[in-house]
Formats: sequence, structure tokens, C-alpha cells
Amino acid sequence: MLETSARLLRLLSLLQSRRDWTGAELAGRLGVGLRTVRRDVDRLRDLGYPVDAAPGAAGGYRLGVGAALPPLLLDDEEAVAVAISLHVATTSSVAGLEESSLRALTKLQQTLPSRIRHRITAFGATTVPLTGPGPDRVDPELLTAVAAACRDQRRLRLTYPGRDDMTARPRHVEPHRLVHTPRRWYLLAWDLDRDDWRTFRVDRIRGPVGPPGARFTPRPLPADDVAAYVSQSIASSPYRYQARILMRAPAAAVAARTSPAAGRVEAVDQDTCILHTGSDSLDELALHVALKGFDFQVLDPPELIPVLRALAARLGRAAGSSPG
Repeated sequence: MLETSARLLRLLSLLQSRRDWTGAELAGRLGVGLRTVRRDVDRLRDLGYPVDAAPGAAGGYRLGVGAALPPLLLDDEEAVAVAISLHVATTSSVAGLEESSLRALTKLQQTLPSRIRHRITAFGATTVPLTGPGPDRVDPELLTAVAAACRDQRRLRLTYPGRDDMTARPRHVEPHRLVHTPRRWYLLAWDLDRDDWRTFRVDRIRGPVGPPGARFTPRPLPADDVAAYVSQSIASSPYRYQARILMRAPAAAVAARTSPAAGRVEAVDQDTCILHTGSDSLDELALHVALKGFDFQVLDPPELIPVLRALAARLGRAAGSSPG
């Protein structure tokens, strides 16, 4: 009986790890015959787990969708990965996930073997979050409502503040994609009132989104790389000065020192790339580019060049007057 129960758990674990299995594959993994596999599948069904089967020689088995959540069977590495992810989620940018993540992590740790619990405890005991401005919190109900509208291709009516951050205005949009950085979530949508693509910060959407509206036919996205498009939109478009800087360094090296929310890197060749970024201050823009640590050339805006000259002279004087 114990051998049969262990084999059922092993079968359930295999069905969870991949979408489709042939009977021969399951028999080989379990070390039993095809008839035993069929009996074990019937036992799982009797226990309430929906296992779908396709008839014929090429048929197979698939774990279906049931009314109850089946036991989640994890190997050692999967358990460690889930535990670390839950630990990180306790500082999530989605409001309200910290408590549920902590509860799930506590339940997981209580059931883990000591060899795995020791690894996870070591991670928690030696990891310290970097203090500073936290992520911009997003209401999980709002986030899931927007995600569902993207999935179901339903129009939304948003209340969103203007650039003065004072007057909130209704916006009628066709939501297409959600994009996130470690700090923020963004919605890429077609703005029906402005007849153009717009990027909205989800944490700035005020009040309820309201019930989803009529279905819409998805439009061709404004770029093949949606993440790069949103990065460009949030890195330069909202600012007074939009810069294009030719960086004399490989794109990968510049990207490693550039947050997706602060700039977009476009490769030119193996040794150069163009950094697209922006700011409301030319002084801040000059420092931002100079601190990358690479030689560069300003393509736009031309007003940045005299600011860089003044900065270089000021730094030169400071270096010349310093002791040693």
C-alpha cells in the first residue's frame, strides 16, 4: 500500500512537470507496466484529480483543470527557487502581496526537509534589503483588472492625472500590454481620445477602472520589442530635453550601467551604441551621461554641449586645485 501511495505521488508530480505524457513515458519513469499506469491514473481520478487521456497508440495523459488545488510536488531545486521568490515578494511593488507571500513562505518552510530548510534559512539570515526609496505600490485588484482587459481585449475607462499631476482626466483606452521594472508597472495602450499610443504608470491610475467595455480588435504594436518601446517612452518622452548620445562602448556594457526606466540603448556596431535618455535639466543630463564612464559624443540636443564644456572646466579646476 505504501509503495502504491508513493507511486501515485510520483505520478502526480510527473503530470505537473509537463503538459503531455505518453503512457510509455510514464511507465518508464515509474518502472511499471502500461496496465499499472492506467490503474494509477484511475486512482488519481477517484481522488478528484482530473487526468485527461487521449485514446490510441499515440495517446497520452494530461493533468486537467479541477475544482481543487492539487498538492504541489517540488524537487529540491524547485523548492529553493520558490522559497527565494516568496522571500523577495515580501518587498513586492504590488501592494498587499507581502502578507500572503509571508504566509506561503511559512507554510513551505514548515514542510521542507532539514537539508532544504537550512539553505533557505541561510539565504534569509544573510540577505539585507538595500534601504532607500521603495517601489511605487500598485493595488493588486487594479493590476489584475488591467491584465484581464489586456487578455480579453476589452476597452477601459481610466482616470489619469495630467503632467501637472493635479488634474485627473478620464482616458478611454484599448489596453495591449503590461510592462514592469523593479519599481513600477506600466500599461501600453491605444488612447482613443488622442488617437495614438500612450504609456501609463499603473500606480498613478486613480479610482476604479470601471467595468470593461466593448471588445476591440488588437492593433499592430508600435514596435516588435515592446519593452524597448516602453523604455524609450518613460526614459525620454516625459522630459523637456530628449537626448541621443553616441557612446563609444559596446551596447551590452552601456546597458549594464543603464536602468530600463532611465534610458534605452541602441546598438550601432560592436564598439558603439546610441543612448536615448531625457531630463528636465541639462545639468542633470550632463552628469547622467558623464558618469557612465565611457567616451561619448552628443547627437542631440545641441544645448547640452556648452553645459558639458562648463562641467569639464569646473571639474578640471577642482582637480588642479586639489592637493597631490
